[in-house]
Amino acid sequence: MIIALERTVFLVTTKLARAFGCCSLPTAFPMKNPITQLLLTFALALAFQTSAGAENDRPNIVFIFSDDHATEAISAYSGGRLNHTPNIDRLAEEGMLFENSFCANSICGPSRACILTGKHSHVNGFLSNENARFDGSQMTFPKLLQKAGYQTAMIGKWHLVSDPTGFDKWEVLPGQGSYYNPDFIQMDGSRKRRPGYCSDIITDLSLDWLEERDPDKPFMLMCQHKAPHRNWSPPARHLKLFDGQDLPVPDTLFDRYENRSKLLKEHRMGIDEHMYWGHDMKFHGKNQFPEAFSTGIANAEYRRMTPQQKARWDAAYEPKNQALIEALKAGKMSKEEVVRWKYQRYIKDYLRTIQAMDDGIGRLLDYLDATGLASNTIVIYSSDQGFYLGEHGWYDKRWMFEESLEMPFLIRWPGTIQPGTKSRALIQNIDYAPTFLELAGIEAPKEIQGASIVPILKDRGYASPEWRESIYYAYYGERTHNVAAHDGIRTLRHKLMYFPRTREWQLFDLMRDPKEMTSVHADPEYTGVLEDMQKRYRAQRKHFGVNSAAIPVSRLTEDWWQKRYRAKNRLTANEPADLLFIGDSITQGWEGAGKAVWEKYYGKRRARNLGFSGDRTEHALWRLEKGNFKAVEQPKAAVVMIGTNNTGHFQQAADETAEGVEKIVAKLRHRFPKTNILLLGVFPRGATSEDPLRKLNHAINGKIKALGAQDHVHYLDVGQAFLDDRGHLSKDIMPDLLHLSPKGYAIWADAIESKLVQLSGFPSISS
Repeated sequence: MIIALERTVFLVTTKLARAFGCCSLPTAFPMKNPITQLLLTFALALAFQTSAGAENDRPNIVFIFSDDHATEAISAYSGGRLNHTPNIDRLAEEGMLFENSFCANSICGPSRACILTGKHSHVNGFLSNENARFDGSQMTFPKLLQKAGYQTAMIGKWHLVSDPTGFDKWEVLPGQGSYYNPDFIQMDGSRKRRPGYCSDIITDLSLDWLEERDPDKPFMLMCQHKAPHRNWSPPARHLKLFDGQDLPVPDTLFDRYENRSKLLKEHRMGIDEHMYWGHDMKFHGKNQFPEAFSTGIANAEYRRMTPQQKARWDAAYEPKNQALIEALKAGKMSKEEVVRWKYQRYIKDYLRTIQAMDDGIGRLLDYLDATGLASNTIVIYSSDQGFYLGEHGWYDKRWMFEESLEMPFLIRWPGTIQPGTKSRALIQNIDYAPTFLELAGIEAPKEIQGASIVPILKDRGYASPEWRESIYYAYYGERTHNVAAHDGIRTLRHKLMYFPRTREWQLFDLMRDPKEMTSVHADPEYTGVLEDMQKRYRAQRKHFGVNSAAIPVSRLTEDWWQKRYRAKNRLTANEPADLLFIGDSITQGWEGAGKAVWEKYYGKRRARNLGFSGDRTEHALWRLEKGNFKAVEQPKAAVVMIGTNNTGHFQQAADETAEGVEKIVAKLRHRFPKTNILLLGVFPRGATSEDPLRKLNHAINGKIKALGAQDHVHYLDVGQAFLDDRGHLSKDIMPDLLHLSPKGYAIWADAIESKLVQLSGFPSISS
């Protein structure tokens, strides 16, 4: 009987040990002593309990995240100038608030991709919201937490097109989602409409998951709100919040954009000119005052409402709407007064959506307190970027000015962070991933570009001397709101921006000019500062591997370029092609000075001209990445000649331009694996071989020549054909010493003809 008992104890102990992953077990049946067996069982059980306890000791993480929440609309940051957010403020009171928290790219999807990967946009591949899809196969911090034993959940706004990866549970809004009776995408791909208000539902779903999770494992919950994103539709309970009040108006509401880049005036995100009658301002029916309100987008939220919801909505809005309509019809309001009215409508709706979200955050914090989870749960509140609340006359984000560059970041870590602490350390959203990993005891992969802020959290908000002195920012441009592409750096005192389209620098002294009303880049007093900031800027770009020549960027904000791009897309989508020409204005010139030569050589070869004037390698790369080639299966050949604008516009380093050319070739090989690519050396420019830009082009050719060793890639430098015996360019061939004359195009066609015939099988055309 004792032997049977011993065997039973041993088997039970073995099963328990295996269940807990313990490998320190006896390999044979133990001694025949029940007391020994009982002691062994007790010791192993104690070890299992310790092991499970260690698992539970790893902190839980609740990451509460919103969309477009300006720090000015958080009372812990602003002192309550506009509104009060008591529950977000609890995190500041019980934890730490970061005063210099910034995004890497001030737009929704890209910011989220930066957070998930810990990498800048040009590395994680999600540069803008236009035609973008997050590559969920890459490394993300939820995947690493999940692999390390954390339960992971993503509830709410995702906004990355692809399905979430790295989560045990997810339920997300499609696209921007809706405020009223929103749909949610389920893990099986189906959609479920949930009645109620979005912020409340996201909180409910988050609490449900916390209740249903495995209590023996640490967890990471991403509770991500739609609020306060446009169109700022509040819940019924807050529809009349701020009624009877005139909220403070920013000093810069009527900014005329003087003393800064002319590009600022091109925006389409102004409270004055770009707010819609229905969508933004909540009027019903036809726009009665098109001179004051934009026409074209109705309030889709109203269409989703139940009759009861509509009744409460109308009771709140219609009396105010009718009062304004009557005043405008009577001519009682000036243009400035209308702008101020629009500002009040906008800011109050914006803040009302925040109030509802803050309600939910309070419920979440109360749950953690009531269940005892708070003591071992780190809670973070942040938003994908800031937002303009009328500053510079704007709503929205994108610009590198403070209001949208700033991100709120508040964190509570009981037992580690001293309550009420503030930090001035420069942090960025690429730091979130390595921070979460270190909190979970996971080593961050080397590919992560951010840095963990855990040492700052443990040292009362102070950064070490080795911590960064500046952050790097890049916005890649979109048609939406017409904000020009730009990048730059920010230190504690100064900010430097660079606009590649106009090749302008902007420099701001944030201590003397906190509202950024005057660029001092040309002020002699700031010559040394400008040089220092430019040096830091170049160092940051090098550190993060930023090469503009190899980062796909569109020019869709330029009307002619957009029209040409769409026309070429339609052509390649509907008509087959055997020959592609890819390049810049020199290639586009086949439709101008080279038209007759084109007809002779390529008119019967089903050739397509994909040359765009002014394009650099990054623009051609974007076109190839986004182009519609449905009808183009496998062209016989593709001729590539690009790079001279990288030289001419920026005098860009030859190795950087060469990398851009290399990526174009790689994109073509991926899209058309059987197509022979004829890669041409960049044509010579300038009168003589001593011209510095010609030297740069020559250096590019020295580097891209090696690409000809790849399968289906053939390098050919025909530049000598344009030069005389002394190496001089004649204006007879290149009238401006850059673009070709009809004679120049004939030389080009003749120089590549035999090689093109060899690669494509076309019948030869005699010169």
